[in-house]
Amino acid sequence: MRYKCLVLDHDDTVVNSTATIHFPSFLEFLSQVRPGVHYTLEEYFRKNFDPGIMELFTDELHFTPQELDDEFLFWQQYVRTRVPRAYDGMREILERHRAQGGLITVVSHSTSETIVRDYQENGLPLPDLIFGWELPMEQRKPNAWPLLEIMKRFGLAAGDLLMLDDLKPGYDMARAAGVGFAAAGWANDIAEIEGFMRKNCDFYCKRVADFDALLQEV
Repeated sequence: MRYKCLVLDHDDTVVNSTATIHFPSFLEFLSQVRPGVHYTLEEYFRKNFDPGIMELFTDELHFTPQELDDEFLFWQQYVRTRVPRAYDGMREILERHRAQGGLITVVSHSTSETIVRDYQENGLPLPDLIFGWELPMEQRKPNAWPLLEIMKRFGLAAGDLLMLDDLKPGYDMARAAGVGFAAAGWANDIAEIEGFMRKNCDFYCKRVADFDALLQEV
């Protein structure tokens, strides 16, 4: 086992959810509070990549505190009845890692409740620890706190962890904590995102099979 603990992002890393759930939810809410403003899926991916979803809401769309609360409630109601599908091969990777005695943790901008449901519905081994959107802002990605807390709770060193994420906030978090980072490149084909990830990350995995092979290297 190359890494004792996998730290997984959730959306577009373990499950295919932005294109099928989160983006449609965003567009529906946007039509209510900012009529006439529209984004393409590629633009939405880019904004999530950098500077991040909260910056899109606050700095670009200028959501008020009430609109931020309303958006969260709208989003939660939307995802409650829609379950994304796990990427092919992910279940086998996680089952093998667990069988070998490894830890599975999740650091995501989805809520812990949604993450647990998605794992259960897709037959994935449940994570040992989850850090979700319900945390205070200063404890969410890209803050290093979740990774430092994982190391503290399980008595691990930075080198025992590998972070897998498709977006820059995860990369920034891993760098801040000195944790190795593998980019998940299977959710989109946006050249700007892929170029950054290939240039800056420890590993770039275009397919789930690439991540599988990385974990099995000795």
